[in-house]
Amino acid sequence: MTATPLEFVSIEPSRRCTKGCSFCYNGSSAANTDIWPADELRVFCIDLAANGVRALSFGGGEPLEYPPMFELLDALGGVVPRTLTTNGLPLERGSVFERLVGAAPEKVHVSIHAPENLREVARVVDQVLALGKAGLRSGVNFLVRGGHLDEATRAAAYLYHAGITPEQITFLPMRGSPLAHENVTPKELAAVAQSAKFASMTCLRGCEKSRRFASVAADKTVAWCSYTVSRVRLADLSHAALVAALAGRTAANVLGAAARDDGEEPGDELGLRPCSEESLVPRRSPRTLPIVPGGI
Repeated sequence: MTATPLEFVSIEPSRRCTKGCSFCYNGSSAANTDIWPADELRVFCIDLAANGVRALSFGGGEPLEYPPMFELLDALGGVVPRTLTTNGLPLERGSVFERLVGAAPEKVHVSIHAPENLREVARVVDQVLALGKAGLRSGVNFLVRGGHLDEATRAAAYLYHAGITPEQITFLPMRGSPLAHENVTPKELAAVAQSAKFASMTCLRGCEKSRRFASVAADKTVAWCSYTVSRVRLADLSHAALVAALAGRTAANVLGAAARDDGEEPGDELGLRPCSEESLVPRRSPRTLPIVPGGI
């Protein structure tokens, strides 16, 4: 097997998030108990770095609600570049802001999930600017939903006026909503960004694999993308197992003969069922679609 040249891996340390957005793609909530044991996650991350992964990103769930997050960031400092995406709410609690600055991840993204909510927009702007002033590279993950395009456009203008540059903002379109009017086209996203050139997901124009990227969830399942529902369970916590999972090298077949509709036989490379209206998991529900048990 030719090794997949993975460079970037996104990891969900847990699916706990007290914000609990109704549209969360992986069902994160305050009640969700999926979580990585701290020692396992640290060893896994170090093995990824030792085998050529160039950067790790931590999302979730809310990573700043993962109790060992700062210890993990400290352990990986100087080992591999670390980025973190947060909803920003924990930064207002106790010493979380200071501890994050002390851990010094290479970049922090703060999410705007509701650009129509002026309080959320203003809070995120203040936090991103404060993180930058404290010496951290910071930016905004800006979710755009249909039905709120005018408000999103005004919020983007507010960010620019506040001194947040276009290079700091990643515009993310709502995908897979059961409400058709909420799903956003590339043209609509460009209008919100107020530019034909803006940062977004690489699959904006169409769902496809990136040979450089993989996603690992809190339940230790693997996918080519954080949003796809085609997932495989890791056989063990190693770079080799991650590459093998993406290549479909597992001992057991996909659960349920009808679960696999991409024409691939068990043992073929992991498919990529896109985050379309037909395949996205229901809101507030964890991923439950085709998973291959571990074992090579």
